[in-house]
Amino acid sequence: MTISGQDWLTVIPTAGAIGLVVYLAVSKFQSCSSSKDTIVNRSIKKDVEKVVDSFDIEDLGDSTAFCRCWRSKKFPYCDGSHNSHNKETGDNVGPLCLSKKSGSS
Repeated sequence: MTISGQDWLTVIPTAGAIGLVVYLAVSKFQSCSSSKDTIVNRSIKKDVEKVVDSFDIEDLGDSTAFCRCWRSKKFPYCDGSHNSHNKETGDNVGPLCLSKKSGSS
């Protein structure tokens, strides 16, 4: 079976229309996946390019919990905000907990 010139004139616009729909759908999907909805840090130190906090281990005390959900009002320390974040989103994030070993080595 061969396709005539007239058949090609029918197939090309249809294929072009399908291609355009697929292109637009993929473009929309990509723009959604890179939207502000995927931003983890919504409010902390937004005036800097990268949030970096440094601590001297000796100054931390016996134990310290650091926020990993970016919702803490005491950031970088955990205030338990991950609990409501997890309920709202189905996430399972918790704090980073550091503690000194008790007793002498």
